[in-house]
Amino acid sequence: MSLPVRHIARAIVLDPADRLLLIEYVSVHATRPDGGPLHFWFMPGGGLEPGEDHVTACARELGEEIGRGDAVIGPQVASCDGPFHLFKQSRDARERYFLVRLPDDRIDTSQLAATEDNPLVGTRWWTLAELQATQARIEPAGLAGVVAHVVSGMTQAAPTVLNWHNP
Repeated sequence: MSLPVRHIARAIVLDPADRLLLIEYVSVHATRPDGGPLHFWFMPGGGLEPGEDHVTACARELGEEIGRGDAVIGPQVASCDGPFHLFKQSRDARERYFLVRLPDDRIDTSQLAATEDNPLVGTRWWTLAELQATQARIEPAGLAGVVAHVVSGMTQAAPTVLNWHNP
């Protein structure tokens, strides 16, 4: 059975201290090895609406999810394509990740739950050291490496290609 293709724009949102903003979700399909609910962390963003390009969708999603309609969408720094099964509706995700540097760490998540169709726990700002050391599931695999590259100030010729963690 083929999954529906969903084109998605997400933001690697960094504050002035180079902390990454992530949203914690609870999967409605996957469980931990002990049978408990699987929690995972993901970037803000979502699917493109008809007529939108990735940059427009990314800006709209940041306004809806974290109350930052003023965010300047930077370059695409990574992508991840393939089947993703942790959200309520499995999909063949075609995700593009854009760098967003906020001038402060103010966010408003009061509308976040209303925009999501998957159970969520909350948000957190992560330092690079915390990202690199955590045992928490952060999607996609390799995101900490992309953040390390961005924070170092090095430029790249093409967006980094990431993959989903194995179920």
